[in-house]
Amino acid sequence: MKKELSKLKILVTRDIPELGLNLLRQKGCELKVQSSDNPFSVEEFKIASQWADVVLASSKEKITEDYLAANPQLLMLSQYSAGYDNVDVEACNKRKLPLGHTPQAMNRATSDIAFGLMVATARNFFFMHKKLERGEISGFKPRANLGQEMYGKTLGIFGLGAIGFEMARKCKLAYDMNIIYCNRSENQKANTELNATLVSFEDLLASSDVISVHSNLSEQTHQIFNKEAFSKMKTSSIFINTSRGKVHDEKALIQALQNGEIWGAGLDVSDPEPMEIDNPLLNMPNVCVLPHIGSATVEARDEMARLSAENIIQYFEKGKMIHCVNPEVL
Repeated sequence: MKKELSKLKILVTRDIPELGLNLLRQKGCELKVQSSDNPFSVEEFKIASQWADVVLASSKEKITEDYLAANPQLLMLSQYSAGYDNVDVEACNKRKLPLGHTPQAMNRATSDIAFGLMVATARNFFFMHKKLERGEISGFKPRANLGQEMYGKTLGIFGLGAIGFEMARKCKLAYDMNIIYCNRSENQKANTELNATLVSFEDLLASSDVISVHSNLSEQTHQIFNKEAFSKMKTSSIFINTSRGKVHDEKALIQALQNGEIWGAGLDVSDPEPMEIDNPLLNMPNVCVLPHIGSATVEARDEMARLSAENIIQYFEKGKMIHCVNPEVL
């Protein structure tokens, strides 16, 4: 049963930008915002949610069957993220509990990170900066610290959605790269505008000079980039992942890099997050790692806040959302 928007109690699990919070306040909603830098524990999240009609959560909070059973009063969930692998969607469907999310908000920002990681890895940016800090740079050595150029190379996109398309477009415009992609279905826009070609996963591995991952995390994609996959890639290839850390097998990636099976890697995601400080990836010369900052721009985070708030507002005012994961329950 729905409730008047002006009477809603909304738990906001992170201190999101004011743009979204103010939209909800202007509608008369009562908000509790977890503004502490310390996130809820599993039990704290479960208990805090019992006050609320709606929870506006990040992708870091686990919304499980057990959590939902402890919070039967919830009328809706709104994610401050595009991804929703933290949510048991089947359990939401069973309860007819709609789930909003914020795709499209970080397309440019995340593709910028993927593009930047590709260039940084290809030219050893992070490693050379560390050498400079340690005072290890001396005289001109014609054959030392050589990187790669991307001009005319083949970019393989795994998961050609909106972010993958933006990455491919950048690479096409900047380096005239040949675009191939592995996707659940053909992307006619990419075919037409970027002269892109749909290929099998096996062909993507074998033919790409750079593989950039932009897929959702699912049972099908979990650790799909494993030991076998890395062994089928070019020894000169670069692996980029800005989606979810569990899409690649981190131990297999480390081994592939150490054994020279692939040339380098650029990661904005890891498993676990944050990456542990003794992870060998952090000290490899051919690896660039960032702490999951794909959406970390003022513009992207504001848009995520706006969308997560508007999903709530539109659901209670009009019975629909801008972006709903499970529209069949609306």
